[in-house]
Amino acid sequence: MKTNALSVSIVFILWLAGLGAAAQFAKIAVPFAAIRATFPNSGDEIGWLLSLISLLGAVFGLIVGDVVGRLGAKRVLVFGLGVGAVISLGQAGGLSFTMLVVSRLFEGASHMAIVVAAPTLISTLCPSRYTGVAMTLWSTFFGVAFAVVAWIVVPVVGADRFELVFAGHGVYMAMLTLVILFLIPRDQLNETATPRRKLEVFSVHARAYASPRIAAPGLGWLLYTFTFVSLLALLPERLPEAQTPLATGLMPIVSIITALFAVPLLLQRMSSVTVILLGFALAAVCVVANTLLNMPLIYAVGLFAILGLVQGASFCAVPELNSNSTDEALAYGLMAQTGNIGNLLGTPVLIALSSRVGHLGMDMFVVGIYLAGVGVHLVLARERRKAQHTAV
Repeated sequence: MKTNALSVSIVFILWLAGLGAAAQFAKIAVPFAAIRATFPNSGDEIGWLLSLISLLGAVFGLIVGDVVGRLGAKRVLVFGLGVGAVISLGQAGGLSFTMLVVSRLFEGASHMAIVVAAPTLISTLCPSRYTGVAMTLWSTFFGVAFAVVAWIVVPVVGADRFELVFAGHGVYMAMLTLVILFLIPRDQLNETATPRRKLEVFSVHARAYASPRIAAPGLGWLLYTFTFVSLLALLPERLPEAQTPLATGLMPIVSIITALFAVPLLLQRMSSVTVILLGFALAAVCVVANTLLNMPLIYAVGLFAILGLVQGASFCAVPELNSNSTDEALAYGLMAQTGNIGNLLGTPVLIALSSRVGHLGMDMFVVGIYLAGVGVHLVLARERRKAQHTAV
C-alpha cells in the first residue's frame, strides 16, 4: 500500500543504501593499483576482487528478486546492509588475498540484496505521483558512489590506506542498517511477503522472462549496460591526450544530470517506455553522426547524456509496468541479473571487436545494440497490448 506519509528523508536514506552497495565496487576499483601492489603474487586472479560480485549477480539476481517477494523487502535490505557492514569491517583487518576473495563472494550476496530490495521499497512506499522522481534518483546511485569514493574518500584517506576505506564503508553500512531498521514503519516489514513452500529456480526464471511486464525493463537494461561501462573505458582512448581527463570525468556526470532532470520532465508527458525508446534511438543516431562528422569529444559526452534517458527511465518502468510489489521485486532482480551480465560481457566483446574490425566496426555493432533496445521494447509493448486485449 502506497502511503502519502512517506517523507523525502526515507527515499533519500534508501538511496544512501544504494550508494553503499555501489561502494562495494568502488572501494576496490578506485584504489585498485594500491591493492594490486599489496598482493604482488596474486597475478591475474586479482581481477576476481572486482568481477566476483558481477558474476554472482549474473547468476543469482533474479533469485534474490524472488526472495524479496517471499520475505519482504525491508527484511532483505536490512540483511544485506548488515552483512555488508560485517564484511567490510572484517576486510579492514588485513585479510590474506584468498580470504579477501572469499569475503567478496559473500559481499556479492549483500550487494544483490540491497540493489533489489531498496528500489522495491522505494516504489512500494512512495506515493505514485512521486515514484518517477524517486526512481530517477535511485538510478544515479552507481555513478554518484564512484564519484564520491574517487573524488573525496580516497584522496582524503590515501589510496595506499585502502583498509581505512573498507573500515569507513563498514561503519557507513552499519549506521544505515540501524537507521532503516527503525525508520521504515514496522508494518511494512511483511507487507510484500508472499510465502511459498520452496524456491523453484527454473519456474521463477521462466515466469519472469516470459512476462512482457516483468522482463521489459531488464531486457532493455541488458543492452544499456552492455555498452555503458565498456564505452566509459574505451571512448576516452580515442581522444587527444589533453582531452581524456575531461571526457572521463564528464561522461558519467552528464548521464546522471540527464537522469535526474530531463527524465522527470519527460515523464510528465510520456511513459517510461517511450523515454527509453527515445534514449536508445537518439543514442544510435549519435553514434552514426560521429562516424560522419568525427567529433569524438562531443560524441563521447553527448552519447552519455543521451544514455541518461535510458538509465533513469528503466528504473521508473518497473513500477509503471508492474502493479504489485512481488512482480516489482522480480523485475528489479531481473534488472540486477541482466545488468551484471551486460557489465561482464560488454567490455571484452567491444575490445575484441575494436581490435579485429576497428573503431568503425565496433561503432556499428553499438548502433545495432541500441536498435535492438528499441526493437525489444517495441515487441514487448505489443505483447502487453495483446495480453490486455485478451483479458478484456
